Amino acid sequence: MTESEHSASASPRKSRSIASLRPLLPALGAACALLALWLGWSAWQQYRSDNLEAALLNARDGVVKTTADAVTRERDHLSAKLASAPVQEALVAGDLAVAAQQIAANWTGVEQVEVLPVDLDAAYAALPKTGYGKLGVAEASVAGDKPAAWIVRDAGGARLALSAPAKVGATLVGVAYARLPLARATAAIEASNIGDDSYLALRQGSHSVVERGDSSLGTGAEVLATAVPGTDWRVAAALPDITGAPFGLSALLCAIAAVVFALLALFAFRTSRKLQPVGPEATVHEASPTLAQALEQEPSAPPAPKVKDIPAPPQAPGPVLIDRSIFRAYDIRGVVGQTLDMGVAELIGQSVGSLMADKGLTDIAVGRDGRLSGPDMVAGLIEGLRKAGRNVIDIGMAPTPVVYFAGFHLRTGSCVSVTGSHNPPDYNGFKIVVGGETLSGDAITDLYARIAEDRLHEASTPGNWQHRDVSDDYIQRIASDVQIDRPLKVVVDAGNGVAGAIAPQVLSTIGAEVTPLHCDVDGTFPNHHPDPSDPRNLEDLVRMVQRLDADLGVAFDGDGDRLGVVTRDGKNIFADRLLMLFAADVLERNPGAVIVYDVKCTGRLPGQILRHGGSPLMWKTGHSLIKAKMRETDAELAGEMSGHFFFKERWYGFDDGIYAAARLLEILASKPQSPSEVLNALPDGVSTPEINIEAPEGDPHGFVERFRNTAKFEGARLSTIDGLRVDWPDGWGLVRASNTTPVLVLRFDADSRDGLLRIQEAFRTQLLAVRPDLKLPF
Repeated sequence: MTESEHSASASPRKSRSIASLRPLLPALGAACALLALWLGWSAWQQYRSDNLEAALLNARDGVVKTTADAVTRERDHLSAKLASAPVQEALVAGDLAVAAQQIAANWTGVEQVEVLPVDLDAAYAALPKTGYGKLGVAEASVAGDKPAAWIVRDAGGARLALSAPAKVGATLVGVAYARLPLARATAAIEASNIGDDSYLALRQGSHSVVERGDSSLGTGAEVLATAVPGTDWRVAAALPDITGAPFGLSALLCAIAAVVFALLALFAFRTSRKLQPVGPEATVHEASPTLAQALEQEPSAPPAPKVKDIPAPPQAPGPVLIDRSIFRAYDIRGVVGQTLDMGVAELIGQSVGSLMADKGLTDIAVGRDGRLSGPDMVAGLIEGLRKAGRNVIDIGMAPTPVVYFAGFHLRTGSCVSVTGSHNPPDYNGFKIVVGGETLSGDAITDLYARIAEDRLHEASTPGNWQHRDVSDDYIQRIASDVQIDRPLKVVVDAGNGVAGAIAPQVLSTIGAEVTPLHCDVDGTFPNHHPDPSDPRNLEDLVRMVQRLDADLGVAFDGDGDRLGVVTRDGKNIFADRLLMLFAADVLERNPGAVIVYDVKCTGRLPGQILRHGGSPLMWKTGHSLIKAKMRETDAELAGEMSGHFFFKERWYGFDDGIYAAARLLEILASKPQSPSEVLNALPDGVSTPEINIEAPEGDPHGFVERFRNTAKFEGARLSTIDGLRVDWPDGWGLVRASNTTPVLVLRFDADSRDGLLRIQEAFRTQLLAVRPDLKLPF
């Protein structure tokens, strides 16, 4: 072939090649243009966000400094007044009233000054009139041996409260208390220039004293929080979430990339116009295939579904019978194969889904413990939820607290934990949260009523299902909140419950040296029953702690929402004493906070809460009932004798044995004493653990009602909040009906062994008067 012939034959090929590129250039140009716009917008957003953040942090730091300076001036003024000659003369004379007058003299704006007796007994006796906040700041100044500044509720509103030890030489003779207008503490933040696109707040504990800007940003404001020096306050700050930078690029690199892609877009558009065919070249191209031909040549695969569709579980023929007795006071619980099966679980799921539909809620997280019946129960539950049109996120096998956490973390607001808790292996059940509320009482009864009355919603299209593991998220969330000051050697006994799959890792991550014991998940519970409230179930743990010379041992129940603790010397630290320790810690940062405890807790607990400046509140036993009371009273902490602990401070307010263990290690590691010394120093008396007695005719509620109506206890105070609790000056006793098993629950507590025996005998007499054949172990 000659050169001219070769050139002639190449020309059509070149034309066809250029022609084949022409249709792609406009699309390439459009893509580059879109990328340029996206990157340019991202650059602008980052630039704007950086400026907003810089302005906000500058405002935050200004508020911190100005507030600290203002409080320091007032605190120094109080100290100077206490050291002045007129005040010292009054203190030497023991005239605390005159000392208070001298302190208040010429103090501009001060509303009230008192000098309280050093023992504070009269102030405690006058509660609640005295004010929990006033006592809290007074106790703080004495404990710290220096002036303290708190924001408290006094005189009908929020005030700045100052307190300082009143001394003559080195001798403490009283406690000075001064009340000033709140503006002395809040003037700086009130004057701050904060727009609606950011957030700033002065906080004490979990309470926001003053908020500026967009309050909806408050939940994430702790990330940028800074402490106010010399106080327990902090200034929290937040900005709206800005979509992450593309490919992790900075604002400058985004701008440069935007310019590059804009130039590429311009080049593509101009080149495509130059390649428009003219003359004879317009006919030199290969025929494009028709749509039918393209489909025949390259059939398209259907897109992969985003959500996995699971088949419905097998259905038993005929109607499903459901036993009303499984719908308890604060959850659903029954025996698998008798009152629970897959069909019942499906009806429960559809009933929960119907309630969600009524409330306009679409998404729900579901998890289960390690019981052998768990997979079947979850399959039925999910089928019922999907039948009601709800979208299900299945987190798999997980402790109940992790299921609760998933409701927050995945922002579903609703969740169900399939668990039999601490009951025997053949039990299972459902702990249910809908729209952030743990169902109990009438709400549980309504689930049964929906089924019995055939008021179940059935959606035209089943809800979706997807799997999501949140274990790592849970571990990291705790580790970001709790890190212990020194390593502690801890033995963890999960009783072969589901907590064994995650609790050792949590405690290791926060800095503990962990030895697992019975942490292999086994739904038959082969080693011992997973109930740490029964001392017999702690015997293996006690032996292992002593064998390893560990600092302490922690135990969890079957689904991980309850905690038990033993010391190196083998002592079982009951939950009500642990609550004393937790309350003292929480009240350091939240003076005046409400602390809720159940009727089974020791009579020494409320005194400890008061002593640390808190407000004690006794309530009914039951995890959902306690959570409801916490929401009602805005309590920071709650606990039950059974080992449920509920932290709202720094956590989500649900019962979590694993998180409680982490907080316990945090407190113990911060003390110079050994963990055994700290725990053994908690106020104690002579008490029994929970005593469970089989209820006559299997009806504990009926028996307790008869007992409450007929029992007579002379010279004692009776409480019927939950069962019958009888308090004497030196101790108390309780009989209540269990809401989970057909038993009577008894507990006794006294200052001495003789007192305990006397109280038990009084109860024995009254119990046998109602039922002479009742078998009592005391």
